[in-house]
Formats: sequence, structure tokens, C-alpha cells
Amino acid sequence: MSYHNGYPSRSPVPRGLTPNGNSNGHANGQSNGGAYGNGNGTGNGVANGNGNGNSAGPSGPQGNNSRVQPLLCSGHTRPVVHLQFSNLLDDGTYMLISACKDGSPMLRSWLGDWIGTFIGHKGAVWSTKISQDTTRGATGGADYFAKIWDCNSGEELHSFAHKHIVRTVALNPQSQPQYLLTGGNEKKIRLFDLNRPDADPLILGSDPEKSCDGTVRSLVWDDSQGGAVGVSASEDGTVRWWDLRTLSQVAQLDLGDPVTSMELAHGGGTLSVTAGKNVHFLDILRQHPPVTIPLTHQPTSASLHPFLRDRFVAGSANDPWVRVYDLDSGTEREVYKGHHGPVLCASYSPDGEVYASGSEDGTVRLWQTNPGKSYGLWQSQE
Repeated sequence: MSYHNGYPSRSPVPRGLTPNGNSNGHANGQSNGGAYGNGNGTGNGVANGNGNGNSAGPSGPQGNNSRVQPLLCSGHTRPVVHLQFSNLLDDGTYMLISACKDGSPMLRSWLGDWIGTFIGHKGAVWSTKISQDTTRGATGGADYFAKIWDCNSGEELHSFAHKHIVRTVALNPQSQPQYLLTGGNEKKIRLFDLNRPDADPLILGSDPEKSCDGTVRSLVWDDSQGGAVGVSASEDGTVRWWDLRTLSQVAQLDLGDPVTSMELAHGGGTLSVTAGKNVHFLDILRQHPPVTIPLTHQPTSASLHPFLRDRFVAGSANDPWVRVYDLDSGTEREVYKGHHGPVLCASYSPDGEVYASGSEDGTVRLWQTNPGKSYGLWQSQE
């Protein structure tokens, strides 16, 4: 296992990398430096729109005329089922971590460049989360294990056995003490003390046999309220709020359909929840009523723009299109095709300049919020 010596710096275009995807070891699918794990080391490239389905013009009433060139991040070999961007780092960059059915979660830089692959799971990985300071990663998989990783070295720090598939994980926002929430097919939500990894986990709720009435699909640890509140979403159609100090449920909301995903927007405050053909936006403090946007297709996930809060991106279970919707009207603002299979997950970057999509086709693609703007590998010709 080799060590990745530092994170990429935020320069407009890294040395040796050109916007057309031809570079010395980046966009041609090779890593440009040592990194942990024995993954493919694949990098990224700007899609050239040459008929391979990697570029499309925006549609909808608010689309602009700029040609859209998504960044293609290859490396996974099976469907990509979950994505999470880190918070913004001090230098203005961020990280992206991805979960895949190939069992090899990957960490990438804000440019989409491969940093490393976490090696250790024996089956599909369903959930990945990265700590606020980007030093630790958490994963949950079909091998009945949740794992904690060192994001600098790729070393496996802890491994926690479960009795069934782990569908979701969440790390507490504080750097110390360190805790982990897990949930999945057992319908239990476990709380692990990472400072005492050998101790038995605590079970949320009054019933030691289950915390929810359905498979737990998503867990969020609120970074406000003193880090004492967790939120779960499960296939019984219920979103539950938990007081993690007492392990008790303090509120719940029945959405009427099985929940498929839940994400806390960067900057906090709002949960984006997909259930049935609806996207629900919930105030995590429960001070405002939910906002529900019905869609014509079944969304797999949804992510709210972190600053504008006027749009959201959604994946689709039935087609390869990435859609951006207006939050007020629910109308499609933009529709793009780049993937060759259903879009299983989508998420905005912490600065709102990019959103990522993961697909059944085994790829991650990065899309600009404002096509034509110079940002990262996208360099305007003007």
C-alpha cells in the first residue's frame, strides 16, 4: 500500500492536463501519482461530444446555449450507487467519495482525479461518507460490514460486523469524540463509539430488535443542534428524528411511499428525500412544513443546490437522463444525457459549481451548474 503525498491544489488546469482530455496521465485514464489501493487508477476526461453520448445541449425554458461537456470519471466496474462530496477545504477544494457494487469505493479530488481506492469489502458497497475534515471515510456493504478508513493512507481503521446488509452509514460532525451510525436490512440503527471500537454498539429506539419497520435506506447526522440529532429514512416510508443522547425517537414523518434516498444539503438545514415519484424537502429542525415536488418519473436521489436553493438535481430509475428542476415550480430546467444506463445517484458540490451523477453504467460524471464558465478543467474559450 503506497501513500498519496498530499491533495491536489486548486489551480485552473493542473500542469500537464488540457481541457480536451489529453494529458500526461490524467484524462487518459491513468493516475498521475502514487495512491493507495490496487484499483484501476483511472482519471477523468472532458467528454468531447463526439457521438458517444457524453455531451448534450440543455433543454427546458431556462437552458442556455452553451455546449455541456461533462467530466467522465471512470474506474468503477459495476453500478455506482452512492456519492458524497466533502465540505469545502481551507484551500477551496473538496473531495468526492463514491460507492459501487464492485466493492471498491473510490476517493477523488475536486477535479475528478482518482486519489485512491479503499480495498477490503467482499461485496457491493452501498453507502460512503466522508468526515467534515476529510481525514476519515465510512462505508457500508453487502458483506455485512461497516468500515472506517484513513483517507490519507487508505488504511482500514475499524471494521464492524453486522448480521445483514449495511445500506447506509453516517459519521458525527465533530472530530472528537468519534461516532458512527449504521443501518440496513436488519432495520436496526446502531451507534458505534469509534474511540472504543471493541465495545458493543447501542441500538436506537425502545425495541432492541428493530429501530424502524423497514430497511433503513439513509442516515444523516445533523451538524447543528450540537451534533445530538440523527435522521433516518426507511422503506416503511417514514423519516425519523432521533435524540442520539438518549437513543430515543423524537419525531417522525410518514411520506406514504418507500424512501429511496435522503441527503442533507451542504450548509445544512434542508433534507432532500426521494420516495415514490416525489421529492420532499424537509426542514431538519422541523420548524417549516415539508415541500413536495411530484415528478413524472421515479427519482433515485435528489440534491438541493447549496447556495441558490432554487433548484435541485435528480437521478432516474428508468432512463439515463440527468435532470435539473426548478424548486418553486417543479418544472425541468435542464435535461442532459451522458450516461448509458439509469442514473442511480446525484449530488451537488459544496460550492454549487458542479453536480455529480453515478450510473448503472459504472461511471461518475461531473456537470457544470453554469456551462461555459471557466472552472477547474472547464476553460472558457472566450
